Amino acid sequence: MPDFLIVILAVIFVLGIAINIHEFGHFIVAKMFGMRVEAYSFFGLGPRIWGYKVGHTDYRISAIPLGAYVKLYGDEATAALEGGESDGERVPDSELYELRPRWQKFLVMIGGPFMNIMLALAIPFGAALINGVPAMPSPVVANVKAGGAAEAAGVKVGDRIIAFEGVENPTWDRIRNDSIVLAEKQVPIIVERDGKRIDLNITPTKTEIQGNTIGSLDFEPTEMVVLTPQPDSPAALAGIQKGDKAISINGTTVSSTDSFRELVQANKDAPIKLAVVRNNEVKELTVQAKIGEDGRAIIGTAISNQSLDKEKATIGQAAAFAVNSNLEIIRMTGKVFGQMFAGERSPKDAGLAGPIGIVQLIAQIVREAGFAGLVSILALISLNLGVFNLLPIPLLDGGQIMVLGIEKFLSFFGKTLSMAIKEKIQLVGLAVILLLMVTTIFFDVSRLFGK
Repeated sequence: MPDFLIVILAVIFVLGIAINIHEFGHFIVAKMFGMRVEAYSFFGLGPRIWGYKVGHTDYRISAIPLGAYVKLYGDEATAALEGGESDGERVPDSELYELRPRWQKFLVMIGGPFMNIMLALAIPFGAALINGVPAMPSPVVANVKAGGAAEAAGVKVGDRIIAFEGVENPTWDRIRNDSIVLAEKQVPIIVERDGKRIDLNITPTKTEIQGNTIGSLDFEPTEMVVLTPQPDSPAALAGIQKGDKAISINGTTVSSTDSFRELVQANKDAPIKLAVVRNNEVKELTVQAKIGEDGRAIIGTAISNQSLDKEKATIGQAAAFAVNSNLEIIRMTGKVFGQMFAGERSPKDAGLAGPIGIVQLIAQIVREAGFAGLVSILALISLNLGVFNLLPIPLLDGGQIMVLGIEKFLSFFGKTLSMAIKEKIQLVGLAVILLLMVTTIFFDVSRLFGK
């Protein structure tokens, strides 16, 4: 299958599920309350270009390729964005959205973000039940880059990281995530060496990857890199099997997923001598990488970090793992935005991604890891979509909830918002969203051309 077609299918898969699970949340809550749903557009806003009607609901594809929507009878505030006003059919008052109590409207609005967050939780929950959850020993330094931040700080191979930025017994994921947003900022770190606690300070090196500024600690933990080849990929053709553990590339030891990627890229499209462990035996394989459209070497295998032993998870442990995984993403996002609003990081360096950036990310993942690798990015995008929609911006669900709050406040004085005012509020929201979109597209393009 052509590369561009695979990317298109991957984008449709990820964004289609993330957006439609959101709209399904609105749809199912409205149905539960007996509200009549006029239209459910699986794809696009604006005029209907194709669809079919079941009962009172028109399931359709719309003309403007910007998301999807659910249109309820009696909710005309966004009619211009949702294919025009209702068809004039007389609908019983009991089925009209606009005549329902505010608490029911609130639940309809919250239904979309709720479903996104549930999907973001369900993916790591299922993975934990199937694969187990990692044990959590503190990371041990496997190698230190010469002249890098770790060497300058006095970190040595064999050190166990027992505290980072004031957090005791941090996981490697937390250390790496925090270092990414702390470029050129001094960070306290405590290591255990020969049974003694040693206080150090490390300043992550500022580096740029695909146009994004990040911090690097210049050391890697002890970990095992596990391979999962894509069908018909260079890795599969070379005989790599699911579960193979990478030992070395061209004689250089593979100590982490990062080092694996770096060694593959450094080799470009020359044949790679890859040593793996399979069933406790070492096997030597030759992989002929290919160069992708973005100029990166591709061998077509997903790589995962097994630095930590897996423990079989109970339902409670899997749920805790899923919640903590999502809270970590929210924590890191909040940290980046906090730096941005404090003037410590520019919006461009914050890594804000628009439509182009999201498509680039999905394309990179499907090329490197196949469709199986899209599951984790689906969870990430679904979480971000759910949280973003809760922001109090008109047109978003959070903005709709804000309007409900304003109406409740005005009701104490016997007043309400007219339909004309509601429509103007929605247009303001549309302007804000379009401005955000233009801004993020500008950052995407700037990163794309390295400016």
